[in-house]
Amino acid sequence: MIAVIGDIHGCYYTLKELVKKVKLNYSVTEIYSVGDLIDRGKFSYEVIEYIIEKGIISTVGNHELMFYYYTNVPNNEIGNLWIFNGNETTLASYSGKKEKMNEHLNFIKNLPFYINLPDCFISHAGISSLLKKKLTADPLLKLENFNKIVKKYLDDEHGLIWNRDLLMNLGKLQIVGHTRQAQINYLQNNNTVYIDTSVYTGKKLSSIIIEEGKIIDSLSVQTIPQDIEKKYSI
Repeated sequence: MIAVIGDIHGCYYTLKELVKKVKLNYSVTEIYSVGDLIDRGKFSYEVIEYIIEKGIISTVGNHELMFYYYTNVPNNEIGNLWIFNGNETTLASYSGKKEKMNEHLNFIKNLPFYINLPDCFISHAGISSLLKKKLTADPLLKLENFNKIVKKYLDDEHGLIWNRDLLMNLGKLQIVGHTRQAQINYLQNNNTVYIDTSVYTGKKLSSIIIEEGKIIDSLSVQTIPQDIEKKYSI
């Protein structure tokens, strides 16, 4: 039995409450995240510290990728996008913490693009159905080819960090964030569940509990106001 948490976006106090709620209700073996740990909320530094401290296993999100490129690959297009995507709160959270920021960037560098478990496949934005012709009917059986396609399209708008297309049915439950939803949204046809419930806009942070490839429950915590800037609370 595992738990998977949606996009956190610097909402540290809400994250702590959700993890507490998960552990009070279930004896999960691991807690995972779909990425987008940082930006927009006020406590990106604290979120990554907490993720590391608690051993929460995360895939990389597009916001972490932008942060990394902005800092380490000057003039890169992806890094430049970060300026327009909530970076000011992240930079503020690292004020006076340059050494810690470098540690966290190294942590981000080593985050996986996806997590392929017996029960489910976790990534930030999912495998686009538009890549179906480039993959086999059961793509996870041939991981060498799968990884090649994932890497080739990593920075593409249809790649598993940026994609907003209809997702491919992978033959197991696919768990993603990235595309905000009013509620956790399960699509039966492609066996995909979207779990980004817009915590940074004042809605909620959500998680699902998975056992033997099935969603057995969902748990949410309403955004704690301390976590967000007033401009994001509408």
